[in-house]
Amino acid sequence: MDIWMVFAVLCAYFVKGMCGFANTLVFSTILSFRESNLNISPVELLTGYPSNILIAFRERKSLSLRICLPLSAMVVAGSVPGAFLLKNGDVGWIKILFGFAVAGIGAELYVREQKGTGKKGKSSPVALGILGLLSGLLCGLFGIGALLAAYVGRTTQDNSAFRGNLCIVFLVENTFRVFLYAKLGILTWEICKTSLCLMPFMLAGLGAGIFFTGKCSEQFVRRAVVWLLMASGVFLVWSNMSVLFW
Repeated sequence: MDIWMVFAVLCAYFVKGMCGFANTLVFSTILSFRESNLNISPVELLTGYPSNILIAFRERKSLSLRICLPLSAMVVAGSVPGAFLLKNGDVGWIKILFGFAVAGIGAELYVREQKGTGKKGKSSPVALGILGLLSGLLCGLFGIGALLAAYVGRTTQDNSAFRGNLCIVFLVENTFRVFLYAKLGILTWEICKTSLCLMPFMLAGLGAGIFFTGKCSEQFVRRAVVWLLMASGVFLVWSNMSVLFW
């Protein structure tokens, strides 16, 4: 087994257990210089599927259908063009644009956190639709849920609600994307075998992240989420500008 991929899974799901997202960011960052997104995205999709079930079940008392159901519908709708672009398109410029958007949202959340204005914001149907569709496109392309995290982070009161609702949306989107990737030929038997071999390492990383979260304050986890959002945006911009221009 590829030791570098094992390391990537352990790191990615430690972060997932702690924050509820950014596993794809970490996984892709570690492997992006060795593998294409066409290979990274389906492996991470299958490896991460059980993690969303486990976190959503653990935080089931904090779930809100008002948040997760409409956002799930928008994400599924956006996943279709995202998956087609992944298979057929040159997505470098799309990554750069999304990177700026994600970094900007993360910076805005950081300012809100520094001012002490709290996490919860009034839900806007327009913002829900736009962020949902863009999030679905981003998930379909790369499996990255940073825009989802930005929206859910503004509409939930605490970290349990944040992780639970976010992982329910991921679970719906992942289920749809498994069938879509299989239909498009992105999901192969070799990828399935690789993902199955990585499952024990995913569970180890996830368990360590969940344990670590229980030892940290709400404020620490909120700030970790904000920094991961900004880091994901910067990574998307930097990695793709380096490919396009250097």
